Amino acid sequence: MLAQKILRALDSDNASKSLSELSETDNQSSLGRWIPFVVLHALGASVFCFSVTSDVVTLAIALYWVRMFAITAFFHRYFAHRSFKTSRILQFVFAFIGTASCQRGPLWWASHHRHHHKFSDKKEDIHSPVESGFVWSHIGWITSEKNIPTDYERIKDFTAYPELVWLNRFDWVPIVVLSLVCYAIGGFKYVAWLFLSTVILFHCTCLINSLAHLSGTRRYETDDSSRNNFVLALITMGEGWHNNHHKNPGSVNQGQKFWEIDLTYMILKVMSWCGLVWDLRVVR
Repeated sequence: MLAQKILRALDSDNASKSLSELSETDNQSSLGRWIPFVVLHALGASVFCFSVTSDVVTLAIALYWVRMFAITAFFHRYFAHRSFKTSRILQFVFAFIGTASCQRGPLWWASHHRHHHKFSDKKEDIHSPVESGFVWSHIGWITSEKNIPTDYERIKDFTAYPELVWLNRFDWVPIVVLSLVCYAIGGFKYVAWLFLSTVILFHCTCLINSLAHLSGTRRYETDDSSRNNFVLALITMGEGWHNNHHKNPGSVNQGQKFWEIDLTYMILKVMSWCGLVWDLRVVR
């Protein structure tokens, strides 16, 4: 298949060693892998070189919520859990937007998340705060050479799409495109606020891996330490209902009670009325 040829040709991350071939000793921070995060935070901090105006604040907020939705609805609930269906075009559009969040590609993201659910808070879990502590579960695991390759065997249902394989390999393209658009509109000031929004988005997403397994309430006695956290649900469009999610990972709705605000599900519901998504798997 064309997609498989592209995968073999482009996947340089897997060229020398796969996840299964990497030993436990590789599960440690690599200094070189910290460089992108330092650069990302430095770019975000560059907002202090410019004045604060309503347009840049609006830009940062808008980019935060749009990309957060791409992560929560598509990277997580669609690519990782197949909790609804959509068209090939919309699948790629939101994969592109989500990749502009600097959280790597959709196939990498989803394959690692599937691994997390299989081994949640066990020794094999690559970002468990119970096993490895808060800092490692929040950001440290991403700097380990062991976690850099994409386990394509775990995400075979989407490797049939060559455009997704390409995007997963060249995951730097969306943020470069978005940066150029922001620069064309408002210069370096807009680019700086883009990256501040990206930094905030990154850490809020990572809090689900870390804090949502340490702080909150437990409705269900699952085999992990997942918790429901109202504050996290607000800033991540519903992902904070994490204990609900670990009980029913295939459900498109993570908020199960009327007061459990789940903006991602609400938007997906409206999109389903428009025929943009369908076959939503709902659990009450």
